[in-house]
Amino acid sequence: MIDGPVALDGATLLVGPSQAGKTCLTARALATWIDRHGTDGVVVLEFAPEVERDGRLLGGRLDRFRSIPDGVWHGVLEAHAPRAAAESQDEAVDLARDNAERAREVLDSAPEPTAVFANDATIPFQHAAGDPDRLTRYCDRADCAVLNAFASDELGTENPVTRREQAILDRLQGWADRSIRLSGES
Repeated sequence: MIDGPVALDGATLLVGPSQAGKTCLTARALATWIDRHGTDGVVVLEFAPEVERDGRLLGGRLDRFRSIPDGVWHGVLEAHAPRAAAESQDEAVDLARDNAERAREVLDSAPEPTAVFANDATIPFQHAAGDPDRLTRYCDRADCAVLNAFASDELGTENPVTRREQAILDRLQGWADRSIRLSGES
């Protein structure tokens, strides 16, 4: 976990393994933005699945750390966790496709942004049916974008969902003005 604030201009990408503090830090950035600027034009894109694996919560929503106030547009994808929930690689790919198709509806519904806070930003793009450029173009219209994404081999490396997610993570890191890697338990 980092102690200082996240920059609230341009695009920031927070990356790291499960339980590194990505969602908590994104929620703190959201709270700071709202304290400084209010809720007008604030968009929260919630892509995180909530899955327990080996007694640990993988993923989790921003509202675990901060309630989402009235006035904030809150787009929620009831996401699958393809690698954790599937019993085969084919099933994982199917779940990733479903996430991608339903996430498109969330993005299509989102209003004109001033600030965007996206939790688990790679989930909608773990399948080729999802176009990460739609998200980055949307975030480019805002003054501030804070996104977080899973970056670890803890869920395996030899499956198509992970390979696609890594490629998308690389694209997001190339797009963001800054990328902050978190590590360890927080």
